[in-house]
Amino acid sequence: MGEVGRANCALLSAKTMAGHEFPFMKEALSVVVIGASGDLAKKKTYPSLFSLYTSGFLSDSNMICGYARSKMSDDEFRDKMRPFLIKHGSDDQVESFLRLCIYSSGGYDDAKAMSAAAAKLEAHEAQQTSSKANRVYYFAIPPNVFTDVAAIIKEVGMSTTGWTRVIVEKPFGKDSESFEQLDRDMSAIFTEDIVYRIDHYLGKEMTQNLSSLRFANTFLEPIWNRNHISSVMISFKEDFGTQGRGGYFDQYGIIRDVMQNHLIQVLTLFAMEPPTKFAGEGSEISEHVRDEKVKVLRAFDPVQLDEVVLGQYLGNEKEPGYKEDKTVPDDSVTPTYAVVVFRINNPRWDGVPFIMRAGKALNERKTEIRIQFKRPPASTFMFETDVPANELVVRVQPGEAIYMKTNVKEPGLSNDIVTTELDLSYNKRFQDTYSQLPDAYTRLILDTLRGDKSSFVRDDELRESWKVFTPLLKSIEDKRFKLIPYEYGSRGPEQADELIMRVGFKYTGTYKWHP
Repeated sequence: MGEVGRANCALLSAKTMAGHEFPFMKEALSVVVIGASGDLAKKKTYPSLFSLYTSGFLSDSNMICGYARSKMSDDEFRDKMRPFLIKHGSDDQVESFLRLCIYSSGGYDDAKAMSAAAAKLEAHEAQQTSSKANRVYYFAIPPNVFTDVAAIIKEVGMSTTGWTRVIVEKPFGKDSESFEQLDRDMSAIFTEDIVYRIDHYLGKEMTQNLSSLRFANTFLEPIWNRNHISSVMISFKEDFGTQGRGGYFDQYGIIRDVMQNHLIQVLTLFAMEPPTKFAGEGSEISEHVRDEKVKVLRAFDPVQLDEVVLGQYLGNEKEPGYKEDKTVPDDSVTPTYAVVVFRINNPRWDGVPFIMRAGKALNERKTEIRIQFKRPPASTFMFETDVPANELVVRVQPGEAIYMKTNVKEPGLSNDIVTTELDLSYNKRFQDTYSQLPDAYTRLILDTLRGDKSSFVRDDELRESWKVFTPLLKSIEDKRFKLIPYEYGSRGPEQADELIMRVGFKYTGTYKWHP
């Protein structure tokens, strides 16, 4: 059983712990996937819906309607989806789920075709016992057609007896100006309570765990500040390049593609003040968390260009360089690697550098948060050696883990200090449930059905985030910021390590964590 299918037990466990059925489970529900023939829908949206079905959150009375430009029958569409589902469940489960799936074809600006799809929803809803019919529209489509589709849905596709919710995928603009235009267009059609802007990093297990780690442990929150933490580094590393998708990537670059969305979400959850309430029923709970994320974004100082390093990878004996991709312009100045230092100007974080590092074609694949604490006072005098700083590391992927680099006496007659770790590796500690961790999209679609927006991005949050990044992006593009070449499979430019150490992060010894 695949990753999404393995989530079943965990999701069912969550349902049992809740002690009751969620309200949407007692009402009629239709899910419409716009762009149903695309890669996102096939690889993520439908497998996640299938996981919700096998977990009992979707039932045989629900309808899942695919909509895209490709012409095909319901059976042809099911045949195309079957290979993407079969590894996530049994044959019987797949066939039962596919019976819920229908298909309608039409252009994204075709009101007549969308009306025909809406008529199928209405016919299905009329057969249900519930007088309340809810609808979710999942936009697995490019942003340039968001408003066309949204306008038609507003005209012909809204539920008249229940709620309607719309899930939209990134990118949400390329800078402040393009975001504002997209936001104005969408806001003219839908109110903010209808729109769920999805960032799958907010659905990852360790991202979800950040607030619990901070606020549910009395020994951590008191030291989560400038008095004890010397630096924070958030790293995103991929060990592969653009893999023939360089033309798409070149429009965005590593800062827009990873930093402005995924990593800034992680940073704000890490740095925010305690929300009034973190969990509970009701949409107002979602806003407590998002309010605090917006507040911390407003406290960001402008990025200093001397605290930025950008790179672009070259090929090696086995792999081509970025510009060797035929879809990438020969004169491209798009970074595939970046280190950016952020400063948060508030009482909690004044003076603490937040180092964000992201890159493609590097030596390993990982995403982690590394908190480096200040050194023990008088450690050199007391132990006659330079005692390394403690570090708390949250490994987001792969191999979810939380571990603390800790200094202890070497076993035996020696009094030497050695560094080891207090290790919470999820695959060891939670052996019974680790393989059942839900896919991020599964979790977020369920949150949409529940009406929980705490793990979705609010419009003012995006506005403040773009205010942080747009001046940097303009400087890079206007001044043709120098890109430092680095070899495919390396750690990245040496200048990046020099910057990281210059702003306060200290590499110590040869210690390496072995999960």
